[in-house]
Amino acid sequence: MKNNKSLGQHWLKNRAILDEIAALASAKPTNSDSANAEAVNSNSSRTKYETHDKSTGANRVVNEICLEIGPGLGTLTSSLLRKFSQVIAVEYDADLARKLPGQFPGKNLQIVHADILKTDINQLISGAGDVPNDKSRTGFVASSLRSEHSTQSNQSFVIVGNIPYYITSPIVRQVLTLPQPPRRVVLLMQKEVAERIAAEPGKHSLLSLFAQNLAAVELGPVVRGAEFTPPPKVDSQILILDPYSEPQINPAILQLAKRGFSSPRKKLAHNLANQQLSKGVWQELLLQNSINPNARAEDLDLWDWENLYQATNFTD
Repeated sequence: MKNNKSLGQHWLKNRAILDEIAALASAKPTNSDSANAEAVNSNSSRTKYETHDKSTGANRVVNEICLEIGPGLGTLTSSLLRKFSQVIAVEYDADLARKLPGQFPGKNLQIVHADILKTDINQLISGAGDVPNDKSRTGFVASSLRSEHSTQSNQSFVIVGNIPYYITSPIVRQVLTLPQPPRRVVLLMQKEVAERIAAEPGKHSLLSLFAQNLAAVELGPVVRGAEFTPPPKVDSQILILDPYSEPQINPAILQLAKRGFSSPRKKLAHNLANQQLSKGVWQELLLQNSINPNARAEDLDLWDWENLYQATNFTD
């Protein structure tokens, strides 16, 4: 089937990689407390997470829903159906959404024709949790599924997707700010963006600070452009997000960081200076908080911003 260039459609064809994405999505921390304390940008997912059931030779996650963003031709969907008790796939392309149910007869799969950015994910999961898991729900629902009042549910779920490059940031922000967060998020995205989200001090951005404040972030395998049909001009990478139960710092503090990033290549003291606090005062505050007075916004981590916020009683 011909791809729709305007929707950024590039379909992953390598079955081993598709299965690895599903395995990463279904993996659970061997110790949830230690997993949340892991450092950002760790590449040790195979040692940190249980991905294989030795007793059965499989790893089917019972009573857990997988929400797939943009199933496309259903290549990743087939791998997810082998790992999860139920899959809900949200597809924007109407033609693909209509054809997908016929590819998986008898599977516990629901195809929703909708724009993921206009979809109330928690409402969708809550409604799915009320349906018996009888493996007979292959179906197509044409709906925007947006509600002013999201329904809360204790149903465990994960979010997975090979997402279009042009809406990566909005999707990351959406899935990490859900009232009822997913247990895990596994996204295949442009390699450069994945690296930016998992950045360490010296390469931080507002997006990396936002994501790392709300979730433990890991980089997964790199996927070459040649593995897609049609092949994109850039490589992709798997990004794994494990949401925290609470933000690492008060999200309001990132308003100060936003000001710091107003001119990213300029020094931080210059960007933060205003009528209340001069550049010289900011340089002194940076020194008092063990931060190089010549630092740029990209050099600071979440706790540096928290210290500056508290030192100045910042108000936007």
